[in-house]
Amino acid sequence: MKTTNNTVLITGGSAGIGFEIARLLSAKGNHVIITGRKEERLKNAASQLQNVTAIVSDVSEADEVNQLTERLYKDFPELNIVINNAGHALLYDITAPGVNAFEKAQEELLTNYLSVIRLNEKLLPLLKKQDEAAIVNVSSIVAIVPGSLAGYSASKAALHSYTHSLRLALEDSSAIKVFELMPPLVDTEFSAEIGGKNGIPPKQVAEDLYRALQNDEYEIHVGQTAQIYQLFLSSPSEALKAMNGQRKQLYPEKN
Repeated sequence: MKTTNNTVLITGGSAGIGFEIARLLSAKGNHVIITGRKEERLKNAASQLQNVTAIVSDVSEADEVNQLTERLYKDFPELNIVINNAGHALLYDITAPGVNAFEKAQEELLTNYLSVIRLNEKLLPLLKKQDEAAIVNVSSIVAIVPGSLAGYSASKAALHSYTHSLRLALEDSSAIKVFELMPPLVDTEFSAEIGGKNGIPPKQVAEDLYRALQNDEYEIHVGQTAQIYQLFLSSPSEALKAMNGQRKQLYPEKN
């Protein structure tokens, strides 16, 4: 896949992994379109990037997605890469009374899975017009082995499955390549509540994605994800144990 002279949409591009991907791709000669819910944060991110367009848009809101896609078709008909990075994670104990686990999981599923389907569906006709195009779905290591974030893990597992199905559906009839970026714990504001300071820098995730795009590596196991995946293949129970070593720290009342 070519990695310069692309027009790239990055949802959730104002911070964390999305911002680092935007920074790298814009520096490599691509035009990046970043979206996010918070205007001030989005403006601040855009001020640090070159060759960028910032659009306030919430992927979980249908009306805002409609407005976004209408603008993309009108102003960016050359769009050829979509990076579905926007995410939502909540830390809660699914067994605790009154935690409203259903409502929390519903929020996570909408942002992390269903909104990706909606946006991809709306943009596929545009992507199919390009000589070369790509969709990148940002899932997680927990798509393979679930962690303490029950709703988040389930939503990313659904995204992982969907990504395989989308790749199969497009492989014979389209120039669209489908990638899945699977980071481990990353040191971002997004992950601060679950020990993100112990994670890898988001810059590493961006660099691994860039190399994968260059080499057409469709499932990208960043950092520890590669080791957990190999452990999962040999012993799912050991992989689950390794993934959840910090559970007692997250829920001390269960000790």
